Amino acid sequence: MKPLSLLCLALLFLSACQGGKQGMVSSETGDTLSLHYAENLTLVTYPDYTIATLRNPWDTLKTLHTYILVPKEKPLPEQLPEGTVVRTPLSKSVIYSSVHCSLIDKLGAFKSIGGVCDLKYIKLPSVQEACKNGVIADCGDGMNPDMERIIDLHPDAILLSPFENSGGYGRIGKLNIPIIECADYMETSALGRAEWMRFYGMLFGAASQADSLFAEVDSCYQQLKRRAALSSVSLSIVSELKSSSAWYVPGGRSTIGKLFRDACGRYAFADDAHSGSIPLSFETVFDKAGDSDVWTIKYNRDHDMTYSDLQADYTGYTGFKAFKERNIYGCNTAKVPFYEETPFRPDYLLSDLIQILHPEMGDLGGLRYFCKLK
Repeated sequence: MKPLSLLCLALLFLSACQGGKQGMVSSETGDTLSLHYAENLTLVTYPDYTIATLRNPWDTLKTLHTYILVPKEKPLPEQLPEGTVVRTPLSKSVIYSSVHCSLIDKLGAFKSIGGVCDLKYIKLPSVQEACKNGVIADCGDGMNPDMERIIDLHPDAILLSPFENSGGYGRIGKLNIPIIECADYMETSALGRAEWMRFYGMLFGAASQADSLFAEVDSCYQQLKRRAALSSVSLSIVSELKSSSAWYVPGGRSTIGKLFRDACGRYAFADDAHSGSIPLSFETVFDKAGDSDVWTIKYNRDHDMTYSDLQADYTGYTGFKAFKERNIYGCNTAKVPFYEETPFRPDYLLSDLIQILHPEMGDLGGLRYFCKLK
């Protein structure tokens, strides 16, 4: 065979790889799906594929990633826009987070989870059992994954959360396997993050299930928000605990900060412009939020925290009004699926916050994640 023919064959093979990049521009006009809350995600459907564009949340004038979703039952189009080609639905994926494992399970695509990283942090019994029985592969630490195990799996995608200035994904990024950058956590509203389930639904062949689930979440959230607005009670709130030398409080534009607002709670840091958590000294938090009516905390322990535990951890906590008046609500993440559920069911969390901030509402079904400290 002539060298030129061999070169053409090699180029043809590379262009057909599922994880390969395409560089041709399509002349077709697509239909943009209407996303009501997500700011960093755009979905445009075409007859033979869908383009998912992820805006860089750390530099919003740039694109983080572009994916070309092409159904597996269709041949790969000859002309595709530039981006990472992903053949859908995914049938065997490696997932780095408990949050996305939980969502995929809710969408009815649990069998598509082929492997997971950081198993010790995934509290889902179904995943733990599947790993124990060898149905799902334990691919090791997310920062140093078991490369041989991942290669043996032949996954059709790897789902992980990107970080600012991460410098890439090391050896994982060289496997020619599509890496789905799950940047949903960088959305600036709870519903904006939850709306990303529509993208994940497309990946796993569960678009209709995702659309229906999000419609339910949106409807419940809006109803709860309206209920809170009708309350005559107005309580102030502080959250979280000191961690080492800093107290990371939710910024005013963070998803938690906006949840406090939607629950009609008076949040001491509501005017802060940060969309993430901000590290403050204990003295700063105490000066600004020490008189808050209620205090919500999250922790991970084998027993439910008490006021004695809190005082033993740091005696400065005893000066807070909520401590003195015994109005602290704790969420033991070792026992309840807070991190697994709330990112894509923010209505569940909003319901808890409304019941905490408006105790006169006794018809919302009780608290799901929090309970009063003893």
